[in-house]
Amino acid sequence: MPTESGSCSTARQAKQKRKSHSLSIRRTNSSEQERTGLPRDMLEGQDSKLPSSVRSTLLELFGQIEREFENLYIENLELRREIETLNDRLAAEGQAIDGAELSKGQLKTKASHSTSQLSQKLKTTYKASTSKIVSSFKTTTSRAVCQLVKEYIGHRDGIWDVSVARTQPVVLGTASADHTALLWSIETGRSLAKYTGHVGSVNSIKFHPSEQLALTASGDQTAHVWRYAVQLPTPQPAADTSLCGEDEVECSDKDEPDADADASSDCPTIRAPLTSLKSHQGVVIAADWLVGGKQAVTASWDRTANLYDVETSELVHSLTGHDQELTHCCTHPTQRLVVTSSRDTTFRLWDFRDPSIHSVNVFQGHTDTVTSAVFTVGDNVVSGSDDRTVKVWDLKNMRSPIATIRTDSAINRINVCVGQKIIALPHDNRQVRLFDMSGVRLARLPRSSRQGHRRMVCGSAWSEDHPVCNLFTCGFDRQAIGWNINIPALLQEK
Repeated sequence: MPTESGSCSTARQAKQKRKSHSLSIRRTNSSEQERTGLPRDMLEGQDSKLPSSVRSTLLELFGQIEREFENLYIENLELRREIETLNDRLAAEGQAIDGAELSKGQLKTKASHSTSQLSQKLKTTYKASTSKIVSSFKTTTSRAVCQLVKEYIGHRDGIWDVSVARTQPVVLGTASADHTALLWSIETGRSLAKYTGHVGSVNSIKFHPSEQLALTASGDQTAHVWRYAVQLPTPQPAADTSLCGEDEVECSDKDEPDADADASSDCPTIRAPLTSLKSHQGVVIAADWLVGGKQAVTASWDRTANLYDVETSELVHSLTGHDQELTHCCTHPTQRLVVTSSRDTTFRLWDFRDPSIHSVNVFQGHTDTVTSAVFTVGDNVVSGSDDRTVKVWDLKNMRSPIATIRTDSAINRINVCVGQKIIALPHDNRQVRLFDMSGVRLARLPRSSRQGHRRMVCGSAWSEDHPVCNLFTCGFDRQAIGWNINIPALLQEK
């Protein structure tokens, strides 16, 4: 088939020509930078209110954009010339291909097909180049306002929940599938105490509002109240973990924290609870303190939530109505209100402000499991779901949300920075994103081969007043992470 071999030779020549031209473009980058150096110097000399580091980064990124578009323009011209050459050769060889006659319509179809392929290649190259530039810009911006401060490593299995004590000394608490809960020094990352009273996965942890008491929920169908007494160690200088590569790197399980180096082995162990809350017939997935700390609420896979008197361990109310397993419960910080979320795609508001009337309101709007629902200041509730959305609700209007945030991954236990009204969204895809209450995205926490979670992020907790870390996240990579979020800079960028 001489015609086919001739076509292959033509294709090889075109490919070599394109390759040599792309090499020449790369070689000219240095000279292009020299040509653009004068305008850059002029721009840098102009007055600007931007910090010098931010201005330098912007200039560098815009320079990259200019070079990318120039390269694309040159490649586009080259591709157009190749299209014209191919069309001319197709027209000249049209009578000899496969020994058959080709009509003008067939020639036009074949030429159009070649043109379409080259056009698609051009579009793909353009999208890849511009996406990389935009991603680089977003990563640099996020890293400037969100910095990893400390990693808390010591659990032997995934961490489901993280919480911050509301009384002095301020410690971090983590609940893990390894059947333990750990208390940590926020500043040093050392474990201060280990609770081993459960015989199942510890699914949540919450601190008492005024005493050194912790409330944990477990897969052993119980919730435990236990007392801790810890002494904070002397803080050590924090290591600089802010440096990392620009591009995200996929990490394997072997890159996870080494569980054999058990940081919790030498800390005091608490083996028995003060109080054990029993009555559920299934996994207790979450528990929380009611305002005042005299009562606690639990949520279970047996489709009920229970209200207990903590001092006597007596069951006060059993809250029924959900059609499927519960996934979370949360209490209002100042009022006797409780929200429970469920796999039945709803969450419910339970009102205990009037002792004689226990009203319930059902919120519908999600299309998949509601993984958590939490209170904010005022009359708002924020709910997250496996349907990849977060919705902000007004308790006075249950019919529809006042804001909806759409994401690209299922959302786990959310947490709201009450003072600044910032929502932290931990995702199945290892990302953590920050949004405001109106649904505007503020930042994404940095993640690379050197920092961030390597597996699903399960929970988050804000600590607005702590000087070192004000956001904590935990994940199935067996570690919790403390972040410093520059909130004023974050809100200014918005």
